[in-house]
Amino acid sequence: MGQRERRRLSAGQKTELWNRWKNGQSLSEIGAALGRHLSSIFGVVAREGGIVPAERQRSSLALTLLEREEISRGIVAGASMGQIAAAIGRSRSSVCREIARNGGRARYRAAEAESQAWDRARRPKSCFLARNGRLQRIVASKLQLNWSPEQISGWLKTQFADDGAMRISHETIYRSLFLQARGVLKRELIGHLRSRRVMRHSKKASKKGQARGQIVDAISISERPAEVEDRAIPGHWEGDLITGSKNSHIATLVERHSRFTMLVKVDGKDTFSVVSALAKQVQKLPAVLRRSLTWDRGLELAQHKEFTVATDVKVYFCDPQSPWQRGTNENTNGLLRQYFPKGTELSQYSQSHLNKIALLLNQRPRKTLGFQTPAFKLQSSVALTS
Repeated sequence: MGQRERRRLSAGQKTELWNRWKNGQSLSEIGAALGRHLSSIFGVVAREGGIVPAERQRSSLALTLLEREEISRGIVAGASMGQIAAAIGRSRSSVCREIARNGGRARYRAAEAESQAWDRARRPKSCFLARNGRLQRIVASKLQLNWSPEQISGWLKTQFADDGAMRISHETIYRSLFLQARGVLKRELIGHLRSRRVMRHSKKASKKGQARGQIVDAISISERPAEVEDRAIPGHWEGDLITGSKNSHIATLVERHSRFTMLVKVDGKDTFSVVSALAKQVQKLPAVLRRSLTWDRGLELAQHKEFTVATDVKVYFCDPQSPWQRGTNENTNGLLRQYFPKGTELSQYSQSHLNKIALLLNQRPRKTLGFQTPAFKLQSSVALTS
């Protein structure tokens, strides 16, 4: 497995990330714009539960960077504490404490002192629900009844009209659910929300510019040639994505005739990432093995026309909620969980490592093939059709 270099996002990049998230861009799109892997973007967004963090503001009583630069210049000039304090309009004790907590006169640096001041100012704000146990219990009980946060908030207003301490906004409930660092509402309660999302999404995420809704010009599986159904001819594939932790994915392709499997590394679930990765792998196959691909209704293959142009492989789509129509692929994905247990971060695997896993699977004898291996079955079939 290749080790990916971990680099922190700069403050400017984080600002751009959250602006893009607010505007409804997907994690993959944000990662592409910032030149970062999907898992890096997911980590930042997931820590905040998908909720844009409030902009930090400096107290009006705190020293500014300009004042710290004046202190630094005063030290270099050999000025006394009193002279420096007079120059910036602060008390002598304030200047003394500032210099002492940042290494003394010999080591004081304005920029470093400014950075450390911001770090020291990070004090977790006490959550409203954490301060009101009764309200916390009521909110949790209503969530267990599948009430939405908005319904809970509205009901509380009517039941406790004269008690302001028993009021809470629906946004605060969402924050308490998605920001698990608060430790107020258990994460399992997210499962009672209608969407069951693990993080908050922008309202703009479903608007124009996102690949959502119906797949344009999708060819139904009912139009698939009979030769695909009877498995007599090699070159017809079924495909899908398996999902891991941190919103990571691997594309799987299984040849129907031989059960031969290919694993494809994808950088994201967006259609550009998936189609590009699939096309790159399929183009390596001989023409005799490039006949058709059957996929579910996932929008990761919304750009199926581009895939067909690049590979000369026609794509057919299953009926909604009909995974049995890709039974070979579904069964193979189950076998793959032996190598990729649920909860595994799939982005850590290189294409080379995925190829090794696929080889292991393709060299395992299958009962359905009379205990031949998929690799042998495919090789024999290609030799006969060539």
